[in-house]
Amino acid sequence: MQGRPIWYELMTSGGSLGAAEAFYGDVLGWSVRDSGMEGFTYHLASADSDLVAGLMETPPDAGGMPPFWMIYFAVDDADRTAAAIEAAGGRIHRAPADIPGTGRFAVAGDPQGAGFGILAAQPMEGGGEGGNAFDQAKAGHGNWNELMTTDPAAAFRFYSGLFGWEKSRAVDMGEMGTYQLFSHGEADIGGMMGLGHAPSPCWLPYFGVNGVSAAIGRIETAGGRLAHGPMEVPGGAFIAVAQDPQGAWFALVGPKEPS
Repeated sequence: MQGRPIWYELMTSGGSLGAAEAFYGDVLGWSVRDSGMEGFTYHLASADSDLVAGLMETPPDAGGMPPFWMIYFAVDDADRTAAAIEAAGGRIHRAPADIPGTGRFAVAGDPQGAGFGILAAQPMEGGGEGGNAFDQAKAGHGNWNELMTTDPAAAFRFYSGLFGWEKSRAVDMGEMGTYQLFSHGEADIGGMMGLGHAPSPCWLPYFGVNGVSAAIGRIETAGGRLAHGPMEVPGGAFIAVAQDPQGAWFALVGPKEPS
């Protein structure tokens, strides 16, 4: 369905793929296996029986890009959506291309510079398990998608035009401005805000956990760094924002203690 979060992808530093896998295995309980792509090292993380994320090392042609998480959104037609991104003032950093057995993807930037991916998925062997990366009812899955940007109003116009997202509740954060929730279908799937402490526009993925306090302990034990939290958010959930040992930013959301 156009605009639904469909995949999460970690690009980590060279030589650190094994360490990153171990970290997220400890923190989120993921199991990881090689995708089997010929001539390309790309690993797949699973939570329960669902594929939830891809992990790879930064390719040589990416220059000095630091480790980061990219969120992919589902599209019906990658080529048509790529053209719409450019027409709306965004950029295509990697032109649409096929991934055998997965679908057609592209890597883009919005008009303010935040990077994201698009994926027109094809049915996967075994029943399309790659479509379950975003599930707000399951731990270890994508749960929330947050955009920090220099122009939230313009960003919302861009993404709503592409994906049909609608504004939901707006939360007043005082000096930090407004946190605008957005929905896809009937569910809130993320929020947009000003830059806050981010150095440049970016998307931040939140992964669900059953017990944020315990997960923070696992982050610190495994060599990550807690930047913020645990903090209660409207609705009663708690969040924490952190960096993995290689420096990639991510966040957690769930009850403070296991439930």
